[in-house]
Amino acid sequence: MTDDHRTTALRTADERATLASFLDYQRDTLALKCAGLTADQLRTRALEPSGLSLLGLVRHLAEVERSWFRNVLGNEGRPGFWKHPDGSFAEFDTDTADPDEAFTVWRRECDHARELVAAADSLDVLGHYGEEVYSLRWILTHMIEEYARHNGHADLLREHLDGTTGE
Repeated sequence: MTDDHRTTALRTADERATLASFLDYQRDTLALKCAGLTADQLRTRALEPSGLSLLGLVRHLAEVERSWFRNVLGNEGRPGFWKHPDGSFAEFDTDTADPDEAFTVWRRECDHARELVAAADSLDVLGHYGEEVYSLRWILTHMIEEYARHNGHADLLREHLDGTTGE
């Protein structure tokens, strides 16, 4: 893998800055796991019978970013990026997917999420999904969990692709 340029998780900051830095560290970890690979490697489903690929994870996390930040927190009502004709999610269908497009979308969603977090009055700001209500604090914590889980998948995928291991 390339040099590690991940965001440092803050140790003595306030709650918002701490949570935001941990989330950025997890985002950077995903990017690091994908760095230096070809489009074909990013598309490879390395652990049969699973349909997971690194590119699928990037596309999935772009959808997750959009869903939680734009739609739940920001109430924007934006549709997903990658859908089957029947409306089901297609982010893991990567046989012909464009890695540049996926990374552009993912980075744009991460940037927008950072803007929403910075603009919020407090971590107690609420977002809604149907009848369910979520605080920004909960959303940030959930996103850290979401990335950490999928970065574990990314570790296994990357190791299978080229033997690269590491945090």
